[in-house]
Parts: sequence; C-alpha cells; structure tokens
Amino acid sequence: MPRRRFIFDSPDRFIVAALGEPGHRSFFLQAAKGRNVVTLALEKAQVAVLAERLGALLDEIERRGVDLPDGTSDPTGTGFQEPHVEAFRVGTMTIAWDGTSESILVEARAVSDDDDETDEPVEVDDDEEHGPDIFRVRLDAPSARGFIAHAIEVVAAGRPPCPLCGLPLDPEGHICPRRNGYMH
Repeated sequence: MPRRRFIFDSPDRFIVAALGEPGHRSFFLQAAKGRNVVTLALEKAQVAVLAERLGALLDEIERRGVDLPDGTSDPTGTGFQEPHVEAFRVGTMTIAWDGTSESILVEARAVSDDDDETDEPVEVDDDEEHGPDIFRVRLDAPSARGFIAHAIEVVAAGRPPCPLCGLPLDPEGHICPRRNGYMH
C-alpha cells in the first residue's frame, strides 16, 4: 500500500486528548487545518516524552541566543473533534528546529511491519512511495508552548502515582514493590 503523508504547516489545532476512565484511557494526537483533520493513536508515555522534549528543545534554542516569541497560544482550537478516525498508531516520533522558518517540526511515523522483524530501525527515505505513513506538523514557539502545557495537563489527569514507588495507584490500591508486595 502506498505511503500516506499528513502535512500541517501552522495548523489551526494541534492537540492531545485522552479518552476513557483513568487506568483505561486511550491517547490521541490530532491536527487540523480547515476541514482537514487527522487523528493518531499513541501511548501515554509518548505524550509525556513529546511534551518534555519539546520543552527541552525550546530551552536549548533560547540558551543558544535565538529570540523566540513570548507567550503561549491555545493549541486546542475548538477542542478534540469527535468522532475520530485513527489514521495510524504512532511508532516513532522526532522533533527538530528549523532555523530558517524559526519553527519546530514534529514528525510521527506509523508502526511498520519491519519494526517487529529486527531490533535495528529501518531507514526509509521520505520520498519513497512505500514505507510507514508520516504525520508532520510545523509549529511556532507559542503554539509549541501551548501544546506542552495542555499535554502535561492531560497526562497528569490520570491515576495519581504511588508516593513510594511512583507506579499508578488503582482505586482499590496497588501492590507496591517498595512495600515488599503489600497493598498500598
């Protein structure tokens, strides 16, 4: 099947959402420009790492003397659009700084069948007709900061962590490794 490319330059909306009850939530990344809406499925850990790394990238850019616009912009637009149709499940993500346009590039690639065959990632040129689907979003600094703030809220809205081991607490408690397997 030919590769699909979803490209959003300065989207109207770039949002992360969690649907379901804490402990059983599904996480989605959604971008929209006009009537074009694309939704991806991903893991909670991927959302947390994306927010963390975007923040670190912005800090490093400013540390190197690039004057970024202040403030944040609301990344949610009109909110998460439902019903959603998942274009693909995210396998790998990359972020990069484009100094020419002073924007951040977020790219997600679909999980591919080749990922299970070897431990080494398979490099596929973007121009090749076949390969994993690609989702690419270009953001300015205020939009990236808004996305980071919203992503942190979404991740934190789940189950609270155990004060001893950091694992999520179930409403009924959990078996804590720091308490030698006793319920906390």
